[in-house]
Amino acid sequence: MVLVDTCGWIEWLTDGALADAYAPHLKKASQILVPVSVQYELYKWVKREKSEEAALEVVAMTEQGKVLEFSTPLALLAADISLQYKLSFADAIIYASARQEQAKLVTSDAHFEGLPGVVLLRK
Repeated sequence: MVLVDTCGWIEWLTDGALADAYAPHLKKASQILVPVSVQYELYKWVKREKSEEAALEVVAMTEQGKVLEFSTPLALLAADISLQYKLSFADAIIYASARQEQAKLVTSDAHFEGLPGVVLLRK
């Protein structure tokens, strides 16, 4: 299982510099974990940059993977991770989601550099 951070989805959707590096991680929908926080960030970004219709299409695409709801156990794990690694709220939720599901986190966000289970793609 793999969790692709929001920045990875955006790179892939916009054919950015790292689109080819993210593509293999987004191929098999059944292997992709999608926290609702990633859905939130993607919807907001795509709606701002394109349209509500395009944003809804992207959210529908993410729903082909395993959507991870925000729960009390996840909130507590994220809080512990935030304290341990000094991550922001959103980053802690994303990292905790990957840890909870024993999945790799694939990202190009430097906030995650050096953390266990993270595949950091550099620009």
